[in-house]
Amino acid sequence: MTSLPGAPPRRTGAYLDHNATTPLKPEVKAAMTQAMDLVGNPSSVHAFGRSARRAVEEARAAVAALAGVRPGQVLFTGSGTEANNFALRGFAGRRVLTSAIEHESVLAARPDAGRFGVTGDGRADLGQLDRGLADGDAALVSLMLVNNETGVVQPVPEAARLAHARGALLHCDAVQAAGRLPLSMPDLGADLMTLSAHKLGGPAGVGALVLGEGLEPEALIRGGGQERRKRAGTENLLGIVGFGAAARLALEGLPAVADLAALRDRMEAEALAAFPQARVMGAGAARVANTSCLLLPGLPGETQVMTLDLSGVAVSAGSACSSGKVKPSHVLAAMGENDRSAACAIRVSLGWTSDDETVDRFLTAWATMARRALRMGG
Repeated sequence: MTSLPGAPPRRTGAYLDHNATTPLKPEVKAAMTQAMDLVGNPSSVHAFGRSARRAVEEARAAVAALAGVRPGQVLFTGSGTEANNFALRGFAGRRVLTSAIEHESVLAARPDAGRFGVTGDGRADLGQLDRGLADGDAALVSLMLVNNETGVVQPVPEAARLAHARGALLHCDAVQAAGRLPLSMPDLGADLMTLSAHKLGGPAGVGALVLGEGLEPEALIRGGGQERRKRAGTENLLGIVGFGAAARLALEGLPAVADLAALRDRMEAEALAAFPQARVMGAGAARVANTSCLLLPGLPGETQVMTLDLSGVAVSAGSACSSGKVKPSHVLAAMGENDRSAACAIRVSLGWTSDDETVDRFLTAWATMARRALRMGG
């Protein structure tokens, strides 16, 4: 394969950072390559335009099927972050309540939002949420379905019932859940839901906001009739086609999630057997199958990430940010960890490229690093 100009050489190794982004699936790449032959603008009425429109709507139907909704409820966006901003800023006059462990794109979208905490195992404290709902006028609650750092599954249906009883709406960031859990927006009781293609083996640069029936947020971008006049601008045809292909594969691949759970559980069991002082954050709660937040006291997560990278193993510390730097984990802080302890965690996230060899390579490199650190008194 020819490298792009200026691009680093392709590397082989153990990629265990699927929660940051999942490698593009071959079937998705093939669908996008085929879509490159489409010429028309999806808004044009001639045959070329109609062909492009058909591709967009087929992808919309696939994403809708993944979320358990009608196609007309899916609005395409440029990312999950954009969809979160769309949801939280689209209902003027409603105060916002979010959990303390939401993705930064939720927390930063409405810095004036109220916060409700989590328990020690990382699940939303519904008592705090209910008190927050009772303390004011109509609200919009934002609660993720799966935490991106710990993998802990959040009590979204229960939160939705509390919200609706108080006349509030509930937004669910399901970016880390799609393709890893069966997903149904109606069953969750959510009024709005965020999805992102590149967590599913689709391309980066395309996401979706799924709207409950009858909901009409304020337009995000004005200047055209695209996406129900909510997000003007010519659609990202290639990205949307890739999203549709990834959504179809995600639905078909749900039975294989059990294999990821077995891999993850073996990895954790062997890591804890070798180093009993290590901890798995959120282990006492229900978690998504692919995610492990592993804390090794005394060894900073940033050091672990860099050391493992030298061994060809890719993991992360906390959540990825645009600067490439590791920030203190607000998630672990909300779970009661102090700064020193929280700084010693890494996130290992498996996906469609993971197998026993990948896990073995991680365990060997991690154990070698940990033993060296212990000998040096780190």
